[in-house]
Amino acid sequence: MYGMLYESVQHYIQQEYGMETWRKVCQIVDCKHQSFKTHQIYPDKLMPDFAAALSASTGESFDFCMNFFGKCFVRFFSNFGYDKMIRSTGRYFCDFLQSIDNIHVQMRFTYPKMKSPSMQLTAMDDDGAVILYRSGRTGMSKYLIGQMTEVAKEFYGLDMTAYVLESQNDICGGTAGPIKLTEGPLTVIVKYRLDFDNRDYMAKRVNVIAHPSQLKMPSVDLNVFLELFPFTIVLDHDMKITLAGEKIVETWILHNPGVNPKSFIGSHIMERFKCRRPKDTQVEWETILQMRTVLFEFELIRTGHNRAAYDAALNFDFDTFDEASSLNEAQAMALASAKEFSAEHSKEDAAAAAATSKDEIDPATGQRRHSVGLRSILLKGQMFYIKDVDSLIFLCSPLIENLDELHGIGLYLNDLNPHGLSRELVMAGWQHCSKLEIMFEKEEQRSDELEKSLELADSWKRQGDELLYSMIPRPIAERMRKSEEHVCQSFEEVSVIFIEVLNVYDSGSNNIQDAMQAVTTLNKVFSALDEEIISPFVYKVETVGMVYMAVSGAPDVNPLHAEHACDLALRVMKKVKAHALPGVAIRVGINSGPVVAGVVGMKVPRYCLFGDTVNTASRMESSSDPWMIQLSNYTALKVREVGYKVEARGFVKVKGKGEMETYWLLEGPE
Repeated sequence: MYGMLYESVQHYIQQEYGMETWRKVCQIVDCKHQSFKTHQIYPDKLMPDFAAALSASTGESFDFCMNFFGKCFVRFFSNFGYDKMIRSTGRYFCDFLQSIDNIHVQMRFTYPKMKSPSMQLTAMDDDGAVILYRSGRTGMSKYLIGQMTEVAKEFYGLDMTAYVLESQNDICGGTAGPIKLTEGPLTVIVKYRLDFDNRDYMAKRVNVIAHPSQLKMPSVDLNVFLELFPFTIVLDHDMKITLAGEKIVETWILHNPGVNPKSFIGSHIMERFKCRRPKDTQVEWETILQMRTVLFEFELIRTGHNRAAYDAALNFDFDTFDEASSLNEAQAMALASAKEFSAEHSKEDAAAAAATSKDEIDPATGQRRHSVGLRSILLKGQMFYIKDVDSLIFLCSPLIENLDELHGIGLYLNDLNPHGLSRELVMAGWQHCSKLEIMFEKEEQRSDELEKSLELADSWKRQGDELLYSMIPRPIAERMRKSEEHVCQSFEEVSVIFIEVLNVYDSGSNNIQDAMQAVTTLNKVFSALDEEIISPFVYKVETVGMVYMAVSGAPDVNPLHAEHACDLALRVMKKVKAHALPGVAIRVGINSGPVVAGVVGMKVPRYCLFGDTVNTASRMESSSDPWMIQLSNYTALKVREVGYKVEARGFVKVKGKGEMETYWLLEGPE
């Protein structure tokens, strides 16, 4: 599917449900695309995956989400001006339903890889219509209902209800294609009933009366008609070719060398052509009569694509062929052109055989390269019923984009209708093709650069978030982003840990190398301590000089704060000892109690703790001994109850506190 469909999904999920829901949907689907390019092809399965993820995120049903996506696409493509094309199809909603395939055909130049479905209006009444949907994708039936509902409402002011009458090969929730139990290709076929007020259209359709001037017009000879429109086929009730224009016959002869030219007239149209659009349509009299406003696209079937087939055409005995037996004037002219084709190619082959250039030798085989042959021709046009001759006329023209394609199917500009726009379209396509390609390449390059810029911006944002969260706790940072003023918090009870690194640097030394060695050693110790911080159980507050400060129980409330603080201290002791840094030691102090926490500063904001609990924890560290963990009395009682091994140190003189009973932490619980 083209990125335009997914752009609509992304835009309206963000608008209706918010950016957070879209991120959640992308996370569920594991979508790596930050944005979608309008003209880039993406996997079909993303659409039902997005619907399932949105359903899981919002609680809506899968069918509702697919229906919602269909409505989103109709709203979205109006931004590109395509709504004008929809409004221009006709005055009534049924006019649009009859023209859906035509719109898809017209869009093939803008979206050449579009695999559009085919839709046929099969019945109409005052209360609505019935359409037949054919596609190679499964699971898109509810998506189509959303599109039809939104088009009826936005462009025609109709309240429409759609439901499925019959369904074949459609699998809900997947677009990989129908499950094939047989070798033949399968197609999803769904018949819809559309209920809406269709009385105005039906009244117009039933009450149309021919103008008197048309009733007086004489009949026109079909040979004159075929001369005016050389790309025309006349069909009888059995869908057999009774007459054909000069260029149709000539093109068929060129593309089917070695086949009797008389066999074209009288053959069934499906023996000579393949119906590409509408897809899987039964080419029958009654069916075609109901599809008078539908554009048909037929591909000429070729019997030979190799050199042997063309040799058979060149060796065809045109002199002994009885032209007057069953050929009309147009066919006789086509046969004359085929003779000229034979004569020209005979001369070319003789010249080529006389002097085979080096470029015509295949280096892999050492032999002359075979002729590539002509490309298949596509005929696009409309089926008309002519009452005077009781026949269907397929009035068509070749589907050609530029001069290269014109030459590829064996035609020339003079073969195209002079009174039509085919020549102008071919020339315009050739003149503007290179400019459009250059512009398209530039847009793709800009889109790639934009996508890389978005990825780089996301990377910078992640780095910025990581840096911010290293300075300020994540919950506090999120509250500050929302412009909440109350960033100060009180906690009833936390455990504060102070760790000081000893014997790292002699303050009396003036040696620069000693200072650099001290910084290196301190970095090793603090890095080892950082590795032992397990969020959210313990949060690193700051480092000041040789002192490392952490807290358990803030900013995330933790009822086991004392135990987690002691676990950190024991792990730190073990890890620093394992580094075996010469002469370096650490001492630890822990205290528990209430604190107040908040963000301080504007330039370099820091998350700080305030209260007597912090001061006491600092005194526990400063009065501790190397390689020892000193606990306050309150903290020691809390952890001893749950199995931690502590030993009474006695009373210690603490600055500002006087005598305090403290304990050594020896081991954790068994």
